[in-house]
Order: sequence, then structure tokens, then C-alpha cells
Amino acid sequence: MNPIYERSRTVTVRPARRGDAEAVRAIRNHAIEQSTALWTQSPQTPAEGAAWLASHLERGSAFVAEAAGEVAGFAVYGPWRELDGYRHTVEDSVYVREGRHGLGIGSTLMAALIDAAREAGHHVVIADIEAGNTASIRLHERFGFHHVGTVPEVGTKFGRWLDLTIMRLPLT
Repeated sequence: MNPIYERSRTVTVRPARRGDAEAVRAIRNHAIEQSTALWTQSPQTPAEGAAWLASHLERGSAFVAEAAGEVAGFAVYGPWRELDGYRHTVEDSVYVREGRHGLGIGSTLMAALIDAAREAGHHVVIADIEAGNTASIRLHERFGFHHVGTVPEVGTKFGRWLDLTIMRLPLT
């Protein structure tokens, strides 16, 4: 995999580094506090954010998008399920900083993430998406993910039940 992806002159995607932990945590915490993308209401502490990113860095499965000198988004993949039988299947996560949506950052991150998962020898990428998150569903569809099901009312946040849309991309 080419470690640097250029979407335009203003956005560069590169492998994440430990020093990106606080910027990534800020993006995650915004999603936790303001959206149903992450099904928790507990923001990450600095130590939790650093540990979360470190696990992805060890796998080589974390990327950040830089724009105008700041981290404008990140993408990671990790185990979909912990049991050994699922070892060839990973789950993706792509997040863009508030105010940076619609600039191609998510697409650039997704391209890098899929390439990295394929080169690492994974067989399938799964996307578990809150069913009302049409922007994420459309992003995944553009990259060839197919809807495999929606599980109603399996999560809750902000006092309402959430449906989970599951999408799948074969890599081999």
C-alpha cells in the first residue's frame, strides 16, 4: 500500500501516529456527544483515547487525514468479533471533524482503509452503521459495500431506540 493518499492539494491521508491521539479523541468525543454514530454517552479520557488508538497503531490499521495543518478525520479497522473464527473479518470506522464534511475526506480515508485491509490479507470488511446515518451508508455504498441486514432496536442513545444497518465488502 502507498502510505500517503492525495485527494487534493489540501487533504493528505497518512498512517496515524501516537501524537495524533488527542486530535482523534476530540473527533470521537464530538461524535459521542453529538451523534448516534457511536453508541455510548461516555466521552473518552485522554488515557482511554491514547490506549484505543495504540491498539490500532499496533495493527497498522489507523489513518488520519490532514488538511490545513490539522487532523481533519481518521479511519481505523479492527476485529469485528473477538473469536478466532472471525479473524479474517474486520470492522471499519471513518470519522470526519465537524465542519469538514463534504470535502472528500471520508472518501479518501475509506480508500486508504480498504487498501490497507486488503493488503493485510483480510477477507471481509463489515460496517455497522446506525440506520439513520444516510451519509455513512452512502459512503459505504460508493465503495461497493452491500446492505446485508438491519437489526431493529438493538441500541439506545438520547432516549430512543436505534436500528443497526450491517454492510459488507468482500476484499478477495
